[in-house]
Amino acid sequence: MKLVPNAGNIALKAASMWANYLGVLVLITPELLYALFERDTDPRVWFFAGLGLIVAGIVGRLIDQGLDYTKLRAWLVAGLVLLVPAGEARAQSYTLEEFDAVAVPLIAKWEGLRTTAYLDTIASPPVWTVCYGETKGVQQGDTYTPKQCREMLAREVREYREGLHRYFVAETKARRLTPERDAAYTDLAYNAGIRAAGRSTATRRLNAGDIRGGCAALGWWNKAGGRVIRGLINRRANGIKLCLSGLG
Repeated sequence: MKLVPNAGNIALKAASMWANYLGVLVLITPELLYALFERDTDPRVWFFAGLGLIVAGIVGRLIDQGLDYTKLRAWLVAGLVLLVPAGEARAQSYTLEEFDAVAVPLIAKWEGLRTTAYLDTIASPPVWTVCYGETKGVQQGDTYTPKQCREMLAREVREYREGLHRYFVAETKARRLTPERDAAYTDLAYNAGIRAAGRSTATRRLNAGDIRGGCAALGWWNKAGGRVIRGLINRRANGIKLCLSGLG
C-alpha cells in the first residue's frame, strides 16, 4: 500500500486528522471514566460527539484532497439532523415539590423520629444521631422540635437526591425517573450513603435502561452490621414497590 505524499506530516499536523483522533478518544472516554473512577455517564452523548468529530475529520480530509463540497452538502445536513437531537437537554417531567411529597414521608416513615440525640450503635463506628437519622454535627444532648426535624429532613433529602443524581446518566434523569422511583433511590442513598447507592448495581442497571432490574437490586440492601435486618427488608420492599409503580 502506497502512502500519500508527506503522510507523516499530514498525520501530525492536519486538523482533519486531529478531528479523527479526538473522535476516537471521545468514544472511549466513558469506558475510561468507569475504569478509573467508577462513574457512569450517558453513552449516547459520547457516541454522537465522537461520531460527529470522526465525520468532520473525514469530510475535512476529502475537502483537503479536492472533493467538491457541494456533493457533501446533503450528507452534512443529514448528519446534523441526527446529531442535534442527541445533544438537546431534556428536563424531568416532574417538579421537586412532587418529589418531596413522596420522598420526605417515605424516609420519615422508616427513619423514625427521635427529637433527642441518641448514639446509633448499629453504625460503624457508632455515631450520635437525631430527628430522622441526621448525624452531621450532632452531639450528645442535642434536642429539636418535630417541626425542626421535618424541615431538616426535607433539606437533607434534597441534598442526598442531588448527590445521587451525579451518578445518573442524562437519559436516566430525563426519561427513567418518576417522583416515586426517584424517592426510592434517594431513600437508599439516605440510608446507605450517596457513594454506596451511586455505585450500586441498582444504579448501574437503571443507567443501562433496565428499570425493573434496578428496582429489584434495591432489595439487596437489607443488611446492617453484617446481618439481615427485618426492618430493612420491609423498607426495601416499600422502595421496590414505589420504584416499580407506573410500569406495566
